[in-house]
Amino acid sequence: MMDITFSGGEIDGTISAPASKSCTHRAIILAALSRGKCVITNPLDSLDTRATADAMITMGASIDWADDRICVGSKEIHAPNRIVDVLNSGTTMRLMTGIAALFDSETTIVGDDSVMKRPMEPLLNALKGCGVRCESNDGKAPIRIRGPVEGNRICIDGSTSSQFISSVLMMSPLVGRPMDIILEGDIVSQPYIDITTDMMERFGIHIIRTDSGFHVEPQSYVPCDYVVPSDFSSAAYPLVAGGLSGRASVKGFDMSDQQGDKKIVDILRMAGCSVDIDGDVITCTHNGRPKACDIDISNVPDLFPIAAVLLCTADGKSKLHGAPQLHFKESDRIESVSDMLNTLGADIRPTDDGCIIEGVEHLRGGWVDHRGDHRLMMAASIASLVSDGPISMKDDHCWDVSYPRFIEHMRSLGMRC
Repeated sequence: MMDITFSGGEIDGTISAPASKSCTHRAIILAALSRGKCVITNPLDSLDTRATADAMITMGASIDWADDRICVGSKEIHAPNRIVDVLNSGTTMRLMTGIAALFDSETTIVGDDSVMKRPMEPLLNALKGCGVRCESNDGKAPIRIRGPVEGNRICIDGSTSSQFISSVLMMSPLVGRPMDIILEGDIVSQPYIDITTDMMERFGIHIIRTDSGFHVEPQSYVPCDYVVPSDFSSAAYPLVAGGLSGRASVKGFDMSDQQGDKKIVDILRMAGCSVDIDGDVITCTHNGRPKACDIDISNVPDLFPIAAVLLCTADGKSKLHGAPQLHFKESDRIESVSDMLNTLGADIRPTDDGCIIEGVEHLRGGWVDHRGDHRLMMAASIASLVSDGPISMKDDHCWDVSYPRFIEHMRSLGMRC
């Protein structure tokens, strides 16, 4: 496998934001569960979202991709007719696990080496408590699930991943009886749960919030045409690029969107970058050396790698904290981000829930191991803008997981690749 090398550049230009990966996943599933015909416009066509579509096809849905839309149809969803391979998509694995618990025949879910290391025990324990038979490799994939769900109460620990809660929420209206979802532990990444409940409402499901979690009556999903919003998580990379070197505009945003990662706008402003919002366009402009920041990332863990890049050359000591769940992403992102940036000349100390960064004036460049993690790879490329030398890494196209046009977009903005 060859390497890909980034040599900085002067950022200047405008791009269209990629579509939300989180919303595309959910829209495909909810459309398939609605037992009708739905059109999903502006979906993200990536390896991860294709994995979710393939999983729903194994359950009886018909899914046709076009340039800017997905046509989803279904009459009756059933247990998968083959093993569900989620590839590198932890989101697919977790959301499919809840759906699979509805069926009284066995579902087997597997994935690549990275996904097979992702923790599933909190979700499996919750389902076991409802009579679902769950087998796994010490709480990890491969997973074998056989329903149905019994009783009217499910207790779920949300301290590792919000996706566990989204999984049982999406399954709950179809159990056939009223369900109380009891949340336990410190809930992480709350905005992603809000995205799930909002999208379920759009597909006809009424959810009641309670003091302990949620109450969901038996209901049917209603077919709905859905437009996928732009993705703040992915747009963070070109916006930070503009903040570090030049100017970048990203169009297609709605600042009233529930995505937690719109916090990137606040983070850039805290770091001293100039950020302007004009209609659906966000523009970030370099305004000198970044300022040190103290940032709670508990609800926006996906911003951790690129926020660390933004602050590694800040003037002073920065702290990113509040997200112990980062240990359980595509890589242990606290460890891997710290190792990656320290290799490039940064001064970062990992903590249990983030890191402490002593800003340096410049990085030195070098070769880094992104561990096949798309967010590390993209963050490392942006780091080349504040490096004295080029940054190289494996050219394995891991960015296709969430941002297939990443290289194309960054080149159009002026990055040398």
